[in-house]
Amino acid sequence: MKTAAIIVAAGSGTRAALNAGLPKQYARLGGCSVLAHSLRTFCDHPGVDLVLAVINLEHQAFFDLARQEAASGKLVAPVAGGASRQASVLAGLDALAGQNVDRVLVHDAARPLVSAATIDGVLAALETHPAALAAVPLADTLKRAGEGNLVAATIERAGLWRAQTPQGFRYPELLAAHRRAAMESAAEFTDDAAIAEWAGLVVALVPDSNANSKITTAEDLAMAQSAVAALEPRTGTGFDVHRFAEGDNVWLCGVKIPHSHRLDGHSDADVGLHALTDAILGALGDGDIGQHFPPTDEKWRGAASHLFLADARERVAARGARITNVDVTLLCEAPKVGPHRPEMQRAIAEILKIDVSRVGVKATTTEQLGFTGRREGIAAMASATLLVPA
Repeated sequence: MKTAAIIVAAGSGTRAALNAGLPKQYARLGGCSVLAHSLRTFCDHPGVDLVLAVINLEHQAFFDLARQEAASGKLVAPVAGGASRQASVLAGLDALAGQNVDRVLVHDAARPLVSAATIDGVLAALETHPAALAAVPLADTLKRAGEGNLVAATIERAGLWRAQTPQGFRYPELLAAHRRAAMESAAEFTDDAAIAEWAGLVVALVPDSNANSKITTAEDLAMAQSAVAALEPRTGTGFDVHRFAEGDNVWLCGVKIPHSHRLDGHSDADVGLHALTDAILGALGDGDIGQHFPPTDEKWRGAASHLFLADARERVAARGARITNVDVTLLCEAPKVGPHRPEMQRAIAEILKIDVSRVGVKATTTEQLGFTGRREGIAAMASATLLVPA
């Protein structure tokens, strides 16, 4: 199932800009633009196959910089937006025609702190509903203002939610609804879920966080700056070794490779994933793989090492942290790693739910020195860089 994300960034609002005349989606936030944050989150998500930005072509130079900052092969050429948000989304939907897209996520560029968990929730809701949106239940008491800004009434808040993005849809149904609305409705819809409702589609609510609020004012931008500044970079390293034993294949970085021997260990002995798991745990200051998955526990005998790496990823998410880059170096005379490198990178990216451009896999020999040079086993070194709440 192919999923596309449309990032709506065609607005020209400048109320929240740091520089006069600079649209808010291009304001700087933690070293890159607001738009780059939004693009990066969707590009990094393993459930998203391509990302399309809808922009004002007068801002092409600003977008080009944001694209460099997001740095992902999933990001396709942008399309020109329309005079309204509704028209801009329709332009994005039309641009996806012929791409064999099954599902589409629509997200406001000015919501740069959307989480991967929120995207997960919307995609999960689309498994059973034609449409879904991230939303936050209202917690404040609502008042209706009357003349002179005097309270005219108190509104019952039970059952009321504040709509956010991403909003997810089955692509053909949203495209049809948008085209029909453009021709038949005089109303200007403020979000895509409203168009889906107008077209008779059932829309599911997915609980979200206030952190995913939209940047509209300078105060909003300052709060987002504080949230980003509260993340500090941390780097961890890992090292692992496994000896060879009788067998006919090895697991390296999540890939099964035919070989004259296997690696000996309590689990599948994937030396690359073990080193990387320790690197992530090290960056978190959360022990090591032996502490969380002791070799004395029969539960883990023969276990696939992607389970260990996935557990480390969940520990990162639980801390509100984010993986920005990982790198693995395999030390061996054989097997040859080069032919399998792209598959290894993809496997690691899928386990960690990050873009493959953030995964490095390298290999080197030890010039026939030491136990690896004597082909007695394989060693691996790994590093991981995270952004962790201070």
